[in-house]
Amino acid sequence: MAVSIPSTAPAPPARPASPPPRHDGGHPDRPCVTELRLSAFAAHRGVAVRLGPLTLLTGPSGCGKTSALQAYEALARLGGGSALGTVFPDPVACVPERARPDAQRRRGFRIGCTADGPEGPVRLDIAVQAEPELRIVGERLTADGVVLLETALRDPGRRTVQAAWHTAGSAPVTRAPLPDDRLGTALLPLRVAGKTDGQRRVLAAAEQMVVALRSVYACDPRPDRMRDPVPTGSGRLLGGCDNLADVLWRTRTECRRRHAQFVAAVRAGCAGPVADVLAEPAAGGVVRALLDRGDGIRTALARLGHGELRYLALALVLFTGPGVLEVDPAGEVPAALQTLTVLADGFDRGLDPRQREELLRLAVRMCERGHIRLVGAVSEASWVPGTEGATVVHLEP
Repeated sequence: MAVSIPSTAPAPPARPASPPPRHDGGHPDRPCVTELRLSAFAAHRGVAVRLGPLTLLTGPSGCGKTSALQAYEALARLGGGSALGTVFPDPVACVPERARPDAQRRRGFRIGCTADGPEGPVRLDIAVQAEPELRIVGERLTADGVVLLETALRDPGRRTVQAAWHTAGSAPVTRAPLPDDRLGTALLPLRVAGKTDGQRRVLAAAEQMVVALRSVYACDPRPDRMRDPVPTGSGRLLGGCDNLADVLWRTRTECRRRHAQFVAAVRAGCAGPVADVLAEPAAGGVVRALLDRGDGIRTALARLGHGELRYLALALVLFTGPGVLEVDPAGEVPAALQTLTVLADGFDRGLDPRQREELLRLAVRMCERGHIRLVGAVSEASWVPGTEGATVVHLEP
């Protein structure tokens, strides 16, 4: 079935990305997403975004910076096995505004990505029907020009798609139905036996794609929610950083060296002296976060400015990992083979020039290590080009 959405067109060139750490085969040891494709999604048509270890999306209001991050997060959630309806609660908003329905009044959108790793570049592209019913109507997984998995909707009356995956055995492909509300690539390890070289290649490519997508943390700190004391809980930082005090209560004692580095970063971006950043119990079974000024004065986070709170929260994100952030890593793959990707909407929002430059330097330093990547949206990037290690992508409305 064809969804009535525009075809993919080449994207304008972006600034070259710094390559991630590689092994002898010339590809990253840790699978990572190196390109995001927005073939037809919201305000985007035929856009391909090259992603480096640290990528900043910039452009005027309405150019689609936030929707690009939303598309990346959606692919990550689908890669983790989430159902289509939970990933896209308002799918019609993802359809390009001028997309016309076909004769059956069907409209949809298309997104995709490339994941590089030990198996080389692997491409994933999906077509989603948003109207009249939400469903995945087409998916393709390819590597080295070989189609490893392809699905298509053959019978609109059934809630399945017909899938065909590479076998390279006595039969060139294996065919079977898959549900139309799940990403087929994420289901392949349950369906492919791995008996032939072709099947093993399919499994390796699918695993690389899923591992590259899974560990994603979408972050947009909300200072209005960070000022109040919070109950102790899991100690895992939420996307809005509402429970920052609970996380500090946990992390301050877990790694003294990392916490000392975090305090140094806070000192560079917050007004006044900072000797420590900590959390303490308060009445009612809650904890509150404080800045220890080192002279007997402790400043509650409620007194900090909007920019200071966003800076502090983003610095904490960069110093922590999947065990602290609210993410869904691939549990069956060692952490040493995974990369955490932070999606930071409004990376520079509310920050003064000193804070954003300090935060960028910190992000470059952390991303150079290879265990973390960051894709952030900034209002403008005139302050970025002189910084090595940052890839700037300009989006147009």
